[in-house]
Amino acid sequence: YLTNTLEEAVKVADTLMGFGLQLAIAEEANAAAEIKRKERIMVVLGNPPYSVSSHNQGTHIEELMDRYKEAVRDERNIQPLSDDYIKFLRFAHDRIERTGYGIVGMITNHAWLSGLIHRGMREELMKTFPEIYLLDLHGNSRIGETAPDGGKDENVFDIQQGVAISLMVRPKADELPEPKVHHADLWGKRNPKYAALEETDVSNTPWQQLSPGPANLFFTPKDFSLHEEYDAAPSLTHIFPKHASGMTTRRDHLCVHFDSRIVQQRFTDLAGPTSDEELRRLYQIRDTKYWSLADARDLIRAVPVAPLVHPYLYRPFDMRSVYYNPSIIERGDDRWDIMQHVLRDNLAFITTRQTHEPFGVLATAWLTSHKSVAAYDRNFVFLLYLYSEEGTTEQGRRPNLNPDFIKEFSEKLGLDFITDGQGDLRQTLGPEDVFYYAYAVFHSPTYRERYAEFLKIDFPRLPLTSDRELFARLVEKGKRLADLHLMRETGQLGQAPAFNIPGSNEVERVRYDDENQRVYINKEQYFAGVEPEVWKFQIGGYQVCAKWLKDRTIKKLGRPLSYDDITHYQKIVLALRETRQLMAQIDETISAWPIE
Repeated sequence: YLTNTLEEAVKVADTLMGFGLQLAIAEEANAAAEIKRKERIMVVLGNPPYSVSSHNQGTHIEELMDRYKEAVRDERNIQPLSDDYIKFLRFAHDRIERTGYGIVGMITNHAWLSGLIHRGMREELMKTFPEIYLLDLHGNSRIGETAPDGGKDENVFDIQQGVAISLMVRPKADELPEPKVHHADLWGKRNPKYAALEETDVSNTPWQQLSPGPANLFFTPKDFSLHEEYDAAPSLTHIFPKHASGMTTRRDHLCVHFDSRIVQQRFTDLAGPTSDEELRRLYQIRDTKYWSLADARDLIRAVPVAPLVHPYLYRPFDMRSVYYNPSIIERGDDRWDIMQHVLRDNLAFITTRQTHEPFGVLATAWLTSHKSVAAYDRNFVFLLYLYSEEGTTEQGRRPNLNPDFIKEFSEKLGLDFITDGQGDLRQTLGPEDVFYYAYAVFHSPTYRERYAEFLKIDFPRLPLTSDRELFARLVEKGKRLADLHLMRETGQLGQAPAFNIPGSNEVERVRYDDENQRVYINKEQYFAGVEPEVWKFQIGGYQVCAKWLKDRTIKKLGRPLSYDDITHYQKIVLALRETRQLMAQIDETISAWPIE
């Protein structure tokens, strides 16, 4: 369907089929191509494949896709718009538009209903189809969707990605009416969803008519009633001009490990005389279109290995080691402009621009993965300080803070700004005061709930206060939170969870005993005294206490938990326990919203 000529169809068939079957397929493709060129198609139905790494790259469909991509050309990553299901929707869109009237009915991935990158696609569909009906069947296990009542939500197919049914109607008319977008949700277990689909149709589905806003034209219900209040606050991108997405090595199995010595040994081997073939076998290395082992080895040999092995925040509280050589990253790595500053004494925020998961923010002082706080979405790093480049006459570091923001906030508080460290908060404030204040505000449960819809679709915004006393108290809370999350200090609430049952110390299967408040790592051994609220505590898309241990099963870690591992896990529990208390205290400190 996505090819437009017999020649393109034959090429596809030639790749996939034997000679005899090839001719039959080619004849059918030729007949289909003739229909597409000559016949008026009034109905397009389908359940297209979902594949973001699409192999349907014919000239015809790629030219059609330009219309969906035009509005988002300035985005860093528009690859999601090349997914096969979107190409099939675009094909259907084009066919009905050529006919002048008709209906499209598709069941697809539901990501396009609310994805930021899909806003141009939604706009173009509204121009063609004045009646759009969208039934979101949910079931997205990748982001852990649950029904609004807290019950289980299952997919109607045996896949992880949530799905939706789309019905789009273009009437036969000289002038199209104003577009109307109708939306409904179907939550719950699979069999009740099947029963509901069997019993209902367009006429008796409880549709909600949407009014997609001009900015992003979401095809899901959104409550933007507080947009003026929220938009009045500066965005993190305005406050911290230098920022970038977190690191991706594209070869974590090679570049990342729990033990820095193993990372160093791997790349020492790559720099040594061992043959390419042996290294491929030993470290499961494959060449790609954009990367070859032979070229990478030349670049690795050009510099000493040890200085390029760094601490790496892989997941929340999960420190590993990484070999970071921007020269060998596939397709290049433009994050060096940002990441080089984290290799020196610094602070940074990690958060997301768009998320389907709970809002997450985390302090870091290290190289940071692009999935440090978001299992499904990409996270970004916002630096506090920028360092001078080696060889320049400029010395020291400077704050990565917008001068206009500094002027506004310091005047609002009546404090003079100093360019490093913390001020006394009576006459001066410093960059770190701004950081800690923001860290506290972003951990306010009320902030997260009040602005939940906005935090799903853009970087967080920071409401500013003119109350110097409130500012100082929030700076104090934010600093304590950051020190806990950076493991600079240990939580002081209660006892560390006990781990005193003798055994192998091997993580076999992680499970939680709610009644006894125990976290089991195998049949006999457990951490005792982990409250349910701490066990369930999430940072972004991760349930921290579960995730950290599950990433250290004997199969993944390759060894039992060490004394340092056990101690680190106990510190995580203490940190999360106090984090919960500090979040409640922050809400008590901020007496009214919006902050003034």
